[in-house]
Amino acid sequence: MPDFATETEPFRPELLAHCYRLLGSIHDAEDLVQETYLRAWRAFGGFEGRSSVRRWLYKIATTACLTALESRARRPLPSGLGAPADDHRVAVAAADPSVPWLQPIPDALLDPAAVVAGRAGVRLAFIAALQLLPARQRAVLTLRDVLAFRTGEVAELLGTTPAAVDSALRRARGRLAEAGPVAADLAEPAGQGPLLDRYVDAFVRADPGALVTLLRADVELEMPPIPTWFTGRDAVAGFLSRRVLRPGAWRLVPSRANGQPALLEYAATGDGRFEAHGVQVLTLTGTRIARITAFNDASLVPVFGAHAVLGPV
Repeated sequence: MPDFATETEPFRPELLAHCYRLLGSIHDAEDLVQETYLRAWRAFGGFEGRSSVRRWLYKIATTACLTALESRARRPLPSGLGAPADDHRVAVAAADPSVPWLQPIPDALLDPAAVVAGRAGVRLAFIAALQLLPARQRAVLTLRDVLAFRTGEVAELLGTTPAAVDSALRRARGRLAEAGPVAADLAEPAGQGPLLDRYVDAFVRADPGALVTLLRADVELEMPPIPTWFTGRDAVAGFLSRRVLRPGAWRLVPSRANGQPALLEYAATGDGRFEAHGVQVLTLTGTRIARITAFNDASLVPVFGAHAVLGPV
């Protein structure tokens, strides 16, 4: 009899990405992957090979995610809930922990080859747009357009008909098209290193003048769990310089999330140490930063394999 771990473990990273696309949460995705493997282990003795192990695992994972989504709200970003502010002087809303906010996913947990080739389908704009879809449309679109399962295979995975799959796919594609130019966010420009180095330097030194030169004119900043978000270089730079940037207040550790450059944020504690504060995910367009998504959630930092506290420099 084939060994369960040998047959199934190679698919764990892509199943994690799949569950993350559907759920919008790395914590929930990890839980559902664990549930998927538990269900698969229990049923492995009866697996008769009528489909591939991969497709069998995707059926289990998709079913588990759809069941979970029956009792869970969608996970938005602030930009999915209301209009932006274009003036940094506006009152900033208090953090809203009642909203199940979208979370980033570390590249280190994904299939490296798929991320590099752009086939992982985990760009932050795409994941945020997926959350606008009903759960089954979300599943159909990811299974067909990201994972390239055939229509008949998707119908079998979801226990429905090919006609129903095609109909759901048309509606899902239409809704994503209405959501905005998601495709524009799917390609990362080359030569990011110098731009990221300059951004980190300007942020840590609290140099708004240097920061402004790195931002697109239409740059956007959002900071879940804070519902308020900003658009425009003046508003974003003004907010950061007046309410965030302080010399010696921050340390930023480079990382990767959602196939994009990311920075782990550590805030000074006053005793020479820096405590985990959250994760910034940057969207780059050309030679400028187009979006800063700052997830102000310290619990995300350990997910990236990083320490919760850093000592003095």
